[in-house]
Amino acid sequence: MNTKKTAQIGMFVAVAFVLGYVESLLPISFGIPGIKLGLSNIVVLLCLYEGTVKEAFGIAIVRIVLSGFTFGSLSMMMYGLAGGMLSFLVMLLLKKSNRFSIYGVSVAGGVSHNIGQILVAMFVLQTGMIMYYLPFLLAAGSVAGICIGFVGGILAKRLHGMF
Repeated sequence: MNTKKTAQIGMFVAVAFVLGYVESLLPISFGIPGIKLGLSNIVVLLCLYEGTVKEAFGIAIVRIVLSGFTFGSLSMMMYGLAGGMLSFLVMLLLKKSNRFSIYGVSVAGGVSHNIGQILVAMFVLQTGMIMYYLPFLLAAGSVAGICIGFVGGILAKRLHGMF
C-alpha cells in the first residue's frame, strides 16, 4: 500500500471517529434507547462505493473498536460489532448485486445493524421478549439509512475518483 493510500484511509478513519463523537454530543433523544443516526456510517458507505471492500471493512472495524473504547464500554462494543458486521455484510452483498442504489444499500445497512444488535441482546438477556422492540428499531434504521444514503450519495458523486 502506498503512502497516499495509507494517508487517505487514516483520514477516513479519523473522519468516521469524529462523526461518531459529534453524534454522541448531539442532544437529540428519540425517546427509545439505542436509536441514533449513525453519522460515521457515511464514511463506510463511501468507502464501499469508492474504495475497496478491504478498506471499507477495515474502516468499519477500526471505527467501532475506537468508538467503543473511547465513548462506550465493552458491551457497547459487542453490540456495535454485531450490528456493524451484519450491516457491512448486507450492504456489501446488495451493492455487489447491482440491484440497489446507494440509498437502498444504506437503508438495508441501517435495518440490518439493528437486527444484529437485537440478536445479540436476545442472546445476552436470554429472552425473546426483546423482539417487541424490533419494529421501532427497524423504523429508526430505515430513517437513518435514508439520511445516511442521501448524504453518502451526494458525497460519492463529489468524491468519485478520489480513492
